[in-house]
Amino acid sequence: MAQAGELPVALLMAALGVVMLFDAVPLFGVLVPGDVAVLAAVAVGSPGTGLASFVAVVTGCLAGWSLSFLAGRRWGDRLRHSRFGDWVGEARWAAAEGILRRDGGRLVLVAPFLPVFNALLPLAAGGLHMSYRRFLGFAALGAGAWAGLYLLVGTVSRSLAGLFPPGASPLLVTLVGGLLLATLVLLGARRRLRTITD
Repeated sequence: MAQAGELPVALLMAALGVVMLFDAVPLFGVLVPGDVAVLAAVAVGSPGTGLASFVAVVTGCLAGWSLSFLAGRRWGDRLRHSRFGDWVGEARWAAAEGILRRDGGRLVLVAPFLPVFNALLPLAAGGLHMSYRRFLGFAALGAGAWAGLYLLVGTVSRSLAGLFPPGASPLLVTLVGGLLLATLVLLGARRRLRTITD
């Protein structure tokens, strides 16, 4: 029989996985802030839910990217020349394809750290008929690295929340602190990643 505290944790992890699935799908990803969802999960979860959060984030990301990859494989050209493609812009499509042709798997690996491109690369990879097994392998490594970074940043922010006055909201402190720390880390990572994409 499930204990009383297990159901909320299971629901939290399921919700986190669904949020990450939508975050990885083009158009929805713009509306669904995955980084905020991960930090909020760390803030409201118990310290023992780190592994469950990691699994939920990676699973959600891979499910969303797989859907995008399969859509690109089946309808890539049609999507590119549709209203959705116009919204994305031909320049972004061409950049995503150029990056994939040049660097392939390495770019899928770092895609979670590249805003906008993280949703377009799976579509482009499917459209370019990249091997799904190869795509999934690199995507899993990238999702794991991204999830690990955000969970680490959220955990550090949560522990720093104890330094604030008793009236401060742990959720707010974790979100603000986590987003600031993540921004610094991601800016450094993006600077290094530019050498791959240039």
